Amino acid sequence: MIKLNVLGMKNQYSRLMISEKIKNYKFWFVFTPYFWLVLCFFIPIALIFKISISVAEWGMPPYKNMFEFTEKGFQFNATFGNYLYVFSDFYYFKSYLNSLSLAFSSTLLCLFIGYPIAFYVAKSKEGTRNILLIFLIIPFWTSFLLRVYAWKVLLQGGGLINSVLIKFGFIESPLPLLHNHYAVILGVVYTYLPFMILPLYGYLVKFDLNLVDAAYDLGAKPIKTFFKVILPLSLPGIIAGSMLVFIPVMGEFVIPEMLGGSDRIYFGKMIWEEFFQNRDWPVASALAMSGILFLVIPILIFQKQYEKYNLK
Repeated sequence: MIKLNVLGMKNQYSRLMISEKIKNYKFWFVFTPYFWLVLCFFIPIALIFKISISVAEWGMPPYKNMFEFTEKGFQFNATFGNYLYVFSDFYYFKSYLNSLSLAFSSTLLCLFIGYPIAFYVAKSKEGTRNILLIFLIIPFWTSFLLRVYAWKVLLQGGGLINSVLIKFGFIESPLPLLHNHYAVILGVVYTYLPFMILPLYGYLVKFDLNLVDAAYDLGAKPIKTFFKVILPLSLPGIIAGSMLVFIPVMGEFVIPEMLGGSDRIYFGKMIWEEFFQNRDWPVASALAMSGILFLVIPILIFQKQYEKYNLK
């Protein structure tokens, strides 16, 4: 009897140990995403904000320490003058409007081009669908810079496009296809189109085509069926794809730098100039923080409206 009691106590103890280990594993599984979120998002944002309220000076780094002990005693070097300077200069605001225009037009073009492609891929046969998905992902196998530079080679005066047009007699002199706003839009749409297609595909692949047949049986025409049945059900994919395109394009620097001209300056270029040319890190950080602020507020308002009308 005593041996049985001892064995029962051992089994109970082992079960308790196993349950404790499982609880610990669950804790780490839940904690890990928050750890990476803090490490890769909140800490960098906090550092940028700290630099944005610092006082600029010559040196490396080119700003004063926030807390200093001098002969006069303790000093707290912080100012919101960088934000006042950024908001009072229309030149910075104009660069933000240029990036906003680029992001909005590029997102719309990606949606108009990407939606039919995503719908076709989603409703293809499984074997064909996998091949098409590979074709969509193939551009990611090459360097982003190489792909943008390839467009620069194609669009330049002596590039392939102008050479073919001149050879066949369509034009006499090269067209100014490079170093303008339209070249930037072309490069952005080409680069970010997969980010629009893949979220749309994720929602459209689950779409039941019987709903379309039901709409036709009820007398709805194809256009009405699209706007009343297909589009509302794919709205979460449209929103996800639009966010994945719009937000990174707002701070895009490489594509406007390589394909754009001097007629427009974009927000990402503005931040780069303040950091590396003017070496004014506090103003550059204030620009970055203001850009985040301008982006976050509309997104939060949209999310509230999205939840209000139960579209989620």
